Amino acid sequence: MANVTKKYPGESRWKGWWYLLPALLVYLLFTFLPILETIRSSFYQWDGFSQNKVWIGLGNYVELFSDPKFHNALRNNLIFVIFYSIIPILIGLFLASMLSRRPIPGFAFFRTALFLPQVISMVVVGVIWRWMFNPTFGPINSLLRQIGLDVFAISWLGDFTWALPAVGSIGTWVQYGFCMVLFLAGMQHIQDEYYEAASLDGANTFKQFIHITVPGLRSEIAVALVTTIIAALRVFDLVYTTTKGGPGETTMVTGFLIYRAAFTNNRIGYAAAIATVLTLIILVISLFIRRYQQQGSEESA
Repeated sequence: MANVTKKYPGESRWKGWWYLLPALLVYLLFTFLPILETIRSSFYQWDGFSQNKVWIGLGNYVELFSDPKFHNALRNNLIFVIFYSIIPILIGLFLASMLSRRPIPGFAFFRTALFLPQVISMVVVGVIWRWMFNPTFGPINSLLRQIGLDVFAISWLGDFTWALPAVGSIGTWVQYGFCMVLFLAGMQHIQDEYYEAASLDGANTFKQFIHITVPGLRSEIAVALVTTIIAALRVFDLVYTTTKGGPGETTMVTGFLIYRAAFTNNRIGYAAAIATVLTLIILVISLFIRRYQQQGSEESA
């Protein structure tokens, strides 16, 4: 009897799909299908209640791209990228470098404490910092008055100039711990021999950080960029609990614009168009960063 050889040794390759099937069904039902429905709804004019859906084609998109409120909200999201992504990554790199190069007493405590904001609900974070920024009895203004800096004790979340940086700083506080832990994990794969060789060649700590640590964390930096940029572009709950887009519309973001269009103005189609455009922007940015990461991996190989 002839020996029958399998193309794929071991268990059937289809068994893996059976393991993935429950999660795949949940994803299709609660994520993929709603995305398709959102895209479909963006071509209609609908108030969300009546049975009449009026097909208007690209009407919502034409209005969207000429809407100054959308331009302002998207610009604020891009500013949030600085606070949610760029600054946390820089802080995370600095802290990870400080905590990984030499033994530090209480290392586990510092790592846990700095990562803690990442696991707190964003609504709770918003409530806490709204109290912190309170112009009358908030700890921040109280401290400024005690050290004689009364001129800086302002209504942070109610000021047209400082409201956006104040909310953005909360995002920095939330995100930098995640970046730090991610970079600490990546640094474990960088061999100590590289640092020893660089030290023998006369490279100081800063040069070792630039030429060894940062290139060695290329993959982790790419992951941090994608994660934090997505958080900056889809921010909603933090703005809702702190400023509700005010004062005026200085802290208005696309997420809150979607909420207001859908649930305040009953314009489901227009809100769906904003959500679709935002999804495409996030997808393009994620693919661009992913491509950059792959090119860097090929060059290093």
